[in-house]
Amino acid sequence: MNINFGRVNGFCGLSIACGVIMSKIVYEVTRCFSSSRFQSYSRLSESQKIEWNNRGFSTFHAIVVAIVSFYLVVISDLFKDGAHPELIIDRKSVVSDAIFGISLGYFIYDLRMILWRFPALGGVEYIVHHGLSLYSFSLALLSGQAHLYILMVLFSEITTPFVNLRWYLDLSGLKSSKLYLWNGIALTLGWLFARIILFFFLFGHMYHNFDQVKTMFTLGFYSLLAVPSTLAVMNIFWFWKILRGLKKALSRKTHAQ
Repeated sequence: MNINFGRVNGFCGLSIACGVIMSKIVYEVTRCFSSSRFQSYSRLSESQKIEWNNRGFSTFHAIVVAIVSFYLVVISDLFKDGAHPELIIDRKSVVSDAIFGISLGYFIYDLRMILWRFPALGGVEYIVHHGLSLYSFSLALLSGQAHLYILMVLFSEITTPFVNLRWYLDLSGLKSSKLYLWNGIALTLGWLFARIILFFFLFGHMYHNFDQVKTMFTLGFYSLLAVPSTLAVMNIFWFWKILRGLKKALSRKTHAQ
């Protein structure tokens, strides 16, 4: 594994700091905006206000990283066959380094919030998810390998805004609204695509390019096999819960009609 510690300590350290600062700024912006625009915000408990603000910066992070991941994987030629002399497993860019660093900063800040208010902001499964994310981003930054697969996993954060909107609507007493129902449908379809089908594509791509995957350093190789597999199992479990929630929402809508 070839590590440039000057780059890791300099540029990557700056991007991590930016992720932490970004999270704090968006947290405060969410708090100020919500307190002045939403009457229901003032009636929330202190714990609910913290989670409300917390979900504000998680939504912002999810949108940013999903856009960047989509651009790098689909639009740019970074991972296209024959576009670069390096093996796909070894390809990276300044942008992928930056977005991994920013995401590291975000997950550090969010994990701090989760542990501080545990278990109000999330249970053990959230700690496992964040821990695996921090480990994967750190390894990708240190080694410069497997950026394609980490970006695919990072794109799955696109479902986060729908998860957060469902929580906002529920807390605001709008669980029986049409918006809640349509958001549930969008969440279900988005989760199916971004966290189920996309992971099958990721595993298929790894299998098709397994000769390149095997060139990774030992820890990176086994981590690439283990971490996405663990996240895939968690995604399937959460998808089952989402389907149950959508079924209940559809049932309420039918009975109301």
